[in-house]
Amino acid sequence: MDEAALEAEAKNTLYAALAKEADAVRPELHRYAARLVGSVIDGEDVIQDALVSAFATVGSISSETPLRPWLFRIVHNRAIDALRQRSTRRSEPLETAFDLADVTAVDPEDALIRQDTVRIALAHYAKLPVPQRSAVILKDVLGEPIADIAALLDLSIDAVKAHLSRGRAGLRSISARESDVPQPPSAEVLNFAALFNARDWTALRSLLAEDVQLRQARRPQVSGAANVGRFFSYYADYPRVWIEPASLEGREILLVSAAPSAAPAYFMLLEWRDQKITLIRDHRYATYVMEDAAVTRAASQRGY
Repeated sequence: MDEAALEAEAKNTLYAALAKEADAVRPELHRYAARLVGSVIDGEDVIQDALVSAFATVGSISSETPLRPWLFRIVHNRAIDALRQRSTRRSEPLETAFDLADVTAVDPEDALIRQDTVRIALAHYAKLPVPQRSAVILKDVLGEPIADIAALLDLSIDAVKAHLSRGRAGLRSISARESDVPQPPSAEVLNFAALFNARDWTALRSLLAEDVQLRQARRPQVSGAANVGRFFSYYADYPRVWIEPASLEGREILLVSAAPSAAPAYFMLLEWRDQKITLIRDHRYATYVMEDAAVTRAASQRGY
């Protein structure tokens, strides 16, 4: 076998290993990204972008590179990029969030601390400086060792402990004074749910804008009304599901359940322009997103 063939075989082997590792660790990556950017919805976008980047650059790394921390680093960097893009809408530049806290001792690890941290609303994490946010998520949500967190964030162990201590205190304070107020579902979403549950696929296709896009985890993006229209054909062939309006992170979503009284398995999110759908985000293949979704159901609309 010549050198080119050997290189190609090695790259294919690494690509296959990356695909397997990415699939296994994806829920953990999402838990990290969602809290870092403060949204399960935006967190999945970060994961998709990060994995595209990972597969595009896999040929540049050594076969000895540990893939899990490498993936976390890519997700971390992509999340920071997303936060920087938001920073122009904030009064404080993102860079100021990297100021190092005073080094203080972290209390001995307590299971109750981790349980409380996991239950805190994702939007509250976004109010912490980025290093505090990362330290708390990696330690209290994902259970990573302090030394591994220090390596990922390129900080000293003492600095990680400081950010962890300050971040825990900050989250408790934020969580104690803030709560989300749900909004009633819009007429567009109510109409979509009614048509979907009536299985009126023709009427649903008529709601698609010509430039509509469909995004699904682990699937290529689809564009155009004709192509996205097939999305409803798939649901016509799947075992029947029901959807109902709800809210998540201040945005309207549609919960998807196997039966009207069943617990939701995942959700869809729609974007509109002039009463036409411009984007469908369907999380059928990313059900892990529901694990951290603080959903408020529209009780008056149950039973679709």
